[in-house]
Amino acid sequence: MPKRVLLALLFLIPLMGAAQQVADTGFDPVISSPVYPRGQGPVVLIDEAHHNFHTKDGRFSAFANVIEKDGYVVEASVAPFTKEQLEKGKILVVSNALNAASLESWTLPTPPAFTESEVEAVNSWVKDGGCLFLIADHMPFPGAAENLAASFGFKFYNGFAMKKGGGKDIFTPGEGLMENVLTKGRNEGESVTSLQSFTGQAFEIPENAEPVIVLDAKYELKMPQTAWEFTKDTPVISAENFVQGAYMTYGKGRVVIFGEAAMFTAQLQGKDKVGMNQKSASQNAQFLLNIFHWFDGLLD
Repeated sequence: MPKRVLLALLFLIPLMGAAQQVADTGFDPVISSPVYPRGQGPVVLIDEAHHNFHTKDGRFSAFANVIEKDGYVVEASVAPFTKEQLEKGKILVVSNALNAASLESWTLPTPPAFTESEVEAVNSWVKDGGCLFLIADHMPFPGAAENLAASFGFKFYNGFAMKKGGGKDIFTPGEGLMENVLTKGRNEGESVTSLQSFTGQAFEIPENAEPVIVLDAKYELKMPQTAWEFTKDTPVISAENFVQGAYMTYGKGRVVIFGEAAMFTAQLQGKDKVGMNQKSASQNAQFLLNIFHWFDGLLD
């Protein structure tokens, strides 16, 4: 095989893998005690203005379905972030945003997905009482969202958080999952004792943030030049004590940040289930609801 063809195929592998991920339309969990009658809860804006890998009617359709069943009103946000745009909702969800320059090349450097004025608008909106759910998966997504995360004091790493030797990323109390308001829920029936993520990144948090998932020495951060291309020369740093999910109050508002997106989806990759539809991730949907209940002041 000619070298040019081989290099082209290597570049297409991660993009082909991404394209094979489709929403699992058969995933339809029962919400036994919805917080609001259908369509009468706060408005949730899902960002679709920044070339997002996850959108309301695409790979985040299960995400939207779960919270809609809880009564929240979910709308796509298709305009750049401004004060006026953000005030259309109470909760903003930003998942795997990208700069247009990264759509065909998941190779360093990773340009930001958001302008400085957009970062300032979101930060001010949260400080005044808005709620931000920011999700940035493995490279290149952390690099694209780095400036937005940094405005709240979080440090993203534009790489891959991976368990040495492989295996499922399942977190339980004493094994990475912290006990806090998000995992306790409103009652025993909403308590979460197991969460599963699917690769993603890991990050550092400010002092006033509370971790949800903390990685141990079994994890490392791989920092490749091109997504999914790992060689013996790929830089690697320990991910011990790095975080994959955290939350905090910010001014009058609230922020939840996660370094993994598939855990809040229900996708099919070939015959494999990825996300909330996987049996070993059966509590992820309840945890998603707990996040929104905390945003809504129901878990205070």
